[in-house]
This record gives sequence, C-alpha cells and structure tokens, in this order.
Amino acid sequence: MATMNVSLPDPMKQWVEAQTRSGRYSNASDYVRDLIRRDQDRTAEIESIRAALMSAEDSGFSESGMETIRAEVQAELRGDGRL
Repeated sequence: MATMNVSLPDPMKQWVEAQTRSGRYSNASDYVRDLIRRDQDRTAEIESIRAALMSAEDSGFSESGMETIRAEVQAELRGDGRL
C-alpha cells in the first residue's frame, strides 16, 4: 500500500480526529479511504446518469403523446409485452 502525506487546515484536522474518536474509524487513514470510496461511488453514479441522459437525448423525439408513453412504460413494467 502506498503512503501519501496530506496537509490540512487545523479545523479539518480536528474534524478528522473527531471522526476517529467517534469509533466509526480506527484511524485517519480509514476515514480518508472511506471518503475516497464514497467519492468514487458518487462519481460513477453521476457518470451513469450522464450516460443515460445522453442516450435519451440521442434517441430523438417521440411522436407519441404523454398518455401513450405512460401506458407503454406501465405495460413494460408489468411485463405484459404490449409494446
């Protein structure tokens, strides 16, 4: 495992130390690793949403009205294959 030194302003250092004292994290490294994991998950989720939005935009416009679209989606969710 690699080592990295990080400089923090005093209020942030105190925050990290408080998180470790709470018992949720065994040390500052555990806390920072958890923050990084959560940031990675959040970034992946944002990218997934962005890709879905781009796909939707690329699919073009529908000639169907809102009621038709709603009925088709509901049928798909029910799995009755009325599409």
